[in-house]
Amino acid sequence: MDETPHPGRGARRLPRDHAQPAGAAQRLHRGDAHGAAQRAGAAEADRDCRALLLTGAGRGFCAGQDLNDRLSKAGETPVLGGALEAYYNPLVRKLRALPFPVVAAVNGVAAGAGANIALACDIVLAARSASFVQSFAKIGLVPDSGGTWILPRLVGPARARALALTAEPLPAEKAEAWGMIWKAVDDGALIAEAEMLCAQFAAAPTLGLALIKRALDAAWDNDLEAQLELERELQREASLTA
Repeated sequence: MDETPHPGRGARRLPRDHAQPAGAAQRLHRGDAHGAAQRAGAAEADRDCRALLLTGAGRGFCAGQDLNDRLSKAGETPVLGGALEAYYNPLVRKLRALPFPVVAAVNGVAAGAGANIALACDIVLAARSASFVQSFAKIGLVPDSGGTWILPRLVGPARARALALTAEPLPAEKAEAWGMIWKAVDDGALIAEAEMLCAQFAAAPTLGLALIKRALDAAWDNDLEAQLELERELQREASLTA
């Protein structure tokens, strides 16, 4: 994830700490995930921040978790669960819980945990050359970083199972057609469009956007009656600050 100036007043771009060759799709280290979660928390604490932009450095968005980066001692059998709970899961939880929109600009391959961290964002834009890969099955692992939760909700259970079990890459334009992402755009226009979207959110009523996110998140678990009641209460709250 790229470390560059803020994309506009009222918005932040989430950086990535770990340097790798610019021509490579970068792997996500636990330090990256921990640092990203901390920066997302800092953005939340910044009262002037009203949107967050997540993107990649170089030609790829993220090639997934570095499997050599594990919480195990020398001589022990490497176990990935500890690193997930310590570093990656907190990042996903934070991205989902932020009270303002989070935009992902996927500029290349997004694989494994990298794909699922992108999909945890509120709105995902992708370069036409980008692709999303649930690469876990090829190495005998299970989709993580929220993948088994978010994928069926975005593309339905049949497509989610196929993506997870075959580990086939999904091109950005097909991801848009399937409803997995918001939009595929020309490569050269990706960052400008993402920054424009963040600027739009930064100028919008912040509480209203936060309440929309809350309502949509709750809809997965609510029946119609519960959702109608929630909408009534959130609309009351929004109207008091409009």
